[in-house]
Amino acid sequence: MRITKKIKAEQVAILEAVYSDVKPALRFRNPFELLIAVILSAQCTDVRVNITTERLFAKAPDAEAIIAMGLAELEKEIKDCGLFRNKAKNIMATCHILAEEFGGQVPEDFDTLLKLPGVGRKTANVVTSIAFNRPAIAVDTHVFRVSNRLKLAVGETPLEVEEGLMKAIPQTLWSQAHHWLIWHGRRVCKARKPLCEECPLGEVCPSRGRV
Repeated sequence: MRITKKIKAEQVAILEAVYSDVKPALRFRNPFELLIAVILSAQCTDVRVNITTERLFAKAPDAEAIIAMGLAELEKEIKDCGLFRNKAKNIMATCHILAEEFGGQVPEDFDTLLKLPGVGRKTANVVTSIAFNRPAIAVDTHVFRVSNRLKLAVGETPLEVEEGLMKAIPQTLWSQAHHWLIWHGRRVCKARKPLCEECPLGEVCPSRGRV
């Protein structure tokens, strides 16, 4: 199957129709909580992160409070998220920067976000999109897998896929499409056993039955 611009547009339209009502799975009340939650989400389920952040933010709701908590206590609070020592180190360093340079607030500038410890393009794009309502596409493992299988955006790296999606999807839909692709990857286009027979994108997917 040759994936043309027309087919890509059909793929996006189907995703929008099926997943138009989905929302971010991570729970948060402000940009700071979202930033910390996304840092914690690396190699960890959103369900687990939500359990951890509910407990953490009840004790330490901002950068200053996490600094006061100390590294050892922070490690204990996030231990069930996996990679907790490295995540705690990054979160603590980020909180120091936020407190000392930004008055405890999360900066809105994308490049500034990238300079925070533990923040890569995915995290910066999520915060930019969700917290500050700016068009962005964050490429996590689900977005990467689904985009390549559909050939909506083909790439060997998340950045290549991100750039491809930005070309294939209208900018006004970038932030929403990020969630459509995530939920499609979770519900249908699973990593090991994709549910191709149930997939609403079957007629426009070049990978159907081949994974």
